[in-house]
Amino acid sequence: MEDQNKNLILATVLSLAVIVGWTYFFAPEPPVVDPNAPVSEQVASPAAPNIAPTPSATASATAVASASEAATESELATAPRVAINTDSLEGSISLLGGRVDDLLLKDYKETLANDSPDVRLLAPVGATELNAAKPYYAVYGWLPAGGLDPALLPGARTLWTLESGDTLAPGKPVTLVWDNGAGLVFHRTISIDDKYLFTVEQAVQNNTGAAVRLAPYGIVARHGQPDTQNFYVLHEGAVRMSDGKLEETKYKDIAKLDPVEGEGQAEVINVAANGWTGFTDKYWMTTLAPKSGQPFTSVIKYSASANIYQTEARLPVMEVAPGANASVATMLFSGAKEWETIKNYENNPGWFSRMLGDKYDPNQPQILGFVDSIDWGWFYFFTKPMFWLLHALHGLIGNMGLAIIALTFIIKMLVFPLARKSYISMAKMKELQPEMEKLKEKAGDDRAKQQKEMMELYKREKVNPASGCLPMFIQIPIFFSLYKVIFVTIELRHAPFFGWLRDLSAPDPSSILNLFGLLPYATPDASSFLHTFSLGVLPILLGVSMWFQQKLNPAPTDPAQKMIFAWMPWVFMFMLGKFASGLVLYWICNNTITFIQQYTIMSLHGKRPDIFGNIIGGRKAAAVPKK
Repeated sequence: MEDQNKNLILATVLSLAVIVGWTYFFAPEPPVVDPNAPVSEQVASPAAPNIAPTPSATASATAVASASEAATESELATAPRVAINTDSLEGSISLLGGRVDDLLLKDYKETLANDSPDVRLLAPVGATELNAAKPYYAVYGWLPAGGLDPALLPGARTLWTLESGDTLAPGKPVTLVWDNGAGLVFHRTISIDDKYLFTVEQAVQNNTGAAVRLAPYGIVARHGQPDTQNFYVLHEGAVRMSDGKLEETKYKDIAKLDPVEGEGQAEVINVAANGWTGFTDKYWMTTLAPKSGQPFTSVIKYSASANIYQTEARLPVMEVAPGANASVATMLFSGAKEWETIKNYENNPGWFSRMLGDKYDPNQPQILGFVDSIDWGWFYFFTKPMFWLLHALHGLIGNMGLAIIALTFIIKMLVFPLARKSYISMAKMKELQPEMEKLKEKAGDDRAKQQKEMMELYKREKVNPASGCLPMFIQIPIFFSLYKVIFVTIELRHAPFFGWLRDLSAPDPSSILNLFGLLPYATPDASSFLHTFSLGVLPILLGVSMWFQQKLNPAPTDPAQKMIFAWMPWVFMFMLGKFASGLVLYWICNNTITFIQQYTIMSLHGKRPDIFGNIIGGRKAAAVPKK
């Protein structure tokens, strides 16, 4: 039994080592910039959208001096708007710059309170009444090439005219128009689906007597660093896909980018065929996505003077002949990172999805690799299938808590063959305990001889003393994967279980300090020292389940081991007590199933655990005074 206990302690230590190693040594590598990457043609870099560039010219192409920040806010406040109204979104588009800068998510509330407002994703400049939201928006324009005067092109402060449509809705696009008065007429047609995908078609009509060269672009801009959770397992910041390569850059790293000539602090790459770029939060995202097969230049940059973070998608230069038209369509995703929705936009079923009957739909948009915008982490080969299974179970059962319990049963069934071997080996170890004690007495202080004879005993009886660690090692990647799934996927956000558990992505809100709501006292605030001892029902059940599982075996005789084992359930109770309640629910179910499996298998092999005796024996051992 002593060797078995040592193995369990070793497994625990190794588990902590894996946690530390995973935290500190498996962070994503920073993306590498190829300074020699080719560009389609040299064009001017678009200015930060709120640092007003030179406005569009009059018929004589006379430039107007740039406006101040206050003037820009005033212009935005008075500019006409076009309403957005779908089943999922509500907001508006400002005709100043044609920017999408006002967006609410109808299906999501800020909190669980009945009067909670909808989640605000995008916010215009100067709208201080919108819960102090920092400006966050998408804006489009054209860059000059071939010597074209920038003043002839629409930009961030161009005042567009609504040509057709009144409210942007599914099946009801709106078209904006701007005539520069010098022979170029620009149109911008914006359409939207029933979820979160905008399609923006930029068109130019050349009524001049000469060819013009220009390049369309899109920008997503954030003023100041947003409030982030700043948690090591979660990425918040810029995210982009470039020809199959996913790159993630945190805000603090964007602000540290090296200067690039003509760009400022930036990172510029050329995408050959498929990619997208934008900003991601824990549950929300705003992303520019050129059509599949469209090459473009992806830019992540930071304006230190204005404290603006930007991601840009610049399309290749277009040459428009006299009397000709040219247009290009790109997509803008701005909404919740729902797996089902994003998977539909990816429209690229893998072998497993094809096996289930999913096929490529040519009528649907295709944003390759879009599912990877969800932060699956470095263990994505575990987290992706685990989420898929949890999502499928939730669809069948209709309750996320019950789906987690069902997932626990399925996982335990899958690993049962290994667990069975482990439990059988543990039962055999108990059978060999008398012989092991005799070997220790016979060897005396000769540790080498004792180890040699024990190894011969193990070999003769076909027992692997290390097999008891297998269930622990199996649980490590499963635990990390499920933790990641519960922490980052929006499907767990505000997902109720039963009773007081209304959000499985948050810690258990009940508290032993007010007898779980029986006393008329509020739960201690998170900033209070008492909050450390504010354990809920689930954490306490976790500690009890671990304690009972521990009592399947007698307490170790070694004092140090005995102390570690005595404290372990309660230490884990406090450690995991502040984790998401969905994860704690999984751990309780896992402990309970493990207890039943181990008790049954050991009983079938003639070594039924003496749980009551182990409890009493542990108390008696604890009561023996030191000599």
